[in-house]
Amino acid sequence: MILIKYILFILIFLTSIIIGRLMSKKYVDRVRELKDMKNALNIFNSKIKFTYEPIGEVFEEISMTMNNNIGDIFADAKEKMSNRTASMAWESAVEHSDNNLNNEDKQTIKLLSKLLGQTDLEGQISQIAVTEEFINRQINQAEKEREKNEKLYKKLVPVLGMAIIVILI
Repeated sequence: MILIKYILFILIFLTSIIIGRLMSKKYVDRVRELKDMKNALNIFNSKIKFTYEPIGEVFEEISMTMNNNIGDIFADAKEKMSNRTASMAWESAVEHSDNNLNNEDKQTIKLLSKLLGQTDLEGQISQIAVTEEFINRQINQAEKEREKNEKLYKKLVPVLGMAIIVILI
């Protein structure tokens, strides 16, 4: 009986460590995904500026280049462009994406849809630059949150697991 009790305590402690690491990983992933989005927008900017490729083709190329949650947004937008405008497809793809970005990040990324496919080349390029600037702010904010919360979750949740064990003893 005592052996089962100790095994249970070990499982509680290990579970709390795993939960803490998973919670802290969300902050790390958010920063990474924001940086990936910034890189993708740089690619997008270069492609429409120098190659004059249609937006759908550029989205497809970026989705193949990125190969992660951010690439999935571009792939989804390309797919939705078959029956929607580019701006509506982008907005829908960002809204329905499955990633670690919070609502504020998604609203920032959706800014791109304002002029996407509706204005001339210069208008679209300037809108990409504005969106990149806002993403830079989001990256700075996300890094501050990561610094603050990553250590907190990695240390606090295992301590809570130990507290549960002490209570159960």
